[in-house]
Amino acid sequence: MRPPKTTPQATPKTTPNAASTNAGCSDCSMLSGCMPNNLTSEELRLFDSIVTATRLVKRGEALYRANDEFQSIYAVRAGSFKTVVMHRDGREQVTGFHFAGEVLGLDGLHSRRHIGDTVAIEDSSVCIIPYALLEALCAESKPLQQQVLRMMSGEIVRESALMMLLGTMRAEERLASFLLNLSSRMEARGYSPAEFHLRMTREEMGNYLGMKLETVSRMFSKFQRDGLLETRGKRIRIVDLEALARV
Repeated sequence: MRPPKTTPQATPKTTPNAASTNAGCSDCSMLSGCMPNNLTSEELRLFDSIVTATRLVKRGEALYRANDEFQSIYAVRAGSFKTVVMHRDGREQVTGFHFAGEVLGLDGLHSRRHIGDTVAIEDSSVCIIPYALLEALCAESKPLQQQVLRMMSGEIVRESALMMLLGTMRAEERLASFLLNLSSRMEARGYSPAEFHLRMTREEMGNYLGMKLETVSRMFSKFQRDGLLETRGKRIRIVDLEALARV
């Protein structure tokens, strides 16, 4: 295989939290969430070579802001993030939550500007992948090209799911669907689908689901009374997955 063409790329903005060493994809436990598992060792080596650095993002800090120039996509190595857009009147709308093994930044691909803020909801780290270099590598690797297309498709699916949540479901259906989605995402990354820690606040959850904080709390209490789940602070244990899916 020929090495990818070296497409010119602006140097990522340096920050005090950016590491200067390669992120080391080959030994990352989250690799299977980001990249296809059928890459050859040479393809993996080439991909590893374009991951320029890891970056630490403290809780409450932004990875990037709306209207920032699109240069890179980011693989979440540890921690979690929320994506946010601002209404014209200044109100904040949470549009998604993203966890280790998931990819951020594809919103900037269309206009070459990011359309919203991405903020860490706990101390987190990301791998920085310059998009121009990734694009050149995709021309050399069909499995990698297919993975990038799947990631883009996943963004479309998530947006469609949000529209359905906000437009057609009752409050209890919204919360049940949200918890089931988290459950499946945890399972896909090798964690328990029945017991996990909610990284976001209930207020952020309600903002995402189009529900008031009081409604979110009331629905959690209802699910506990109905024997569907147990909560201890932010720790959730789903007692009956099948019943929760029938809500």
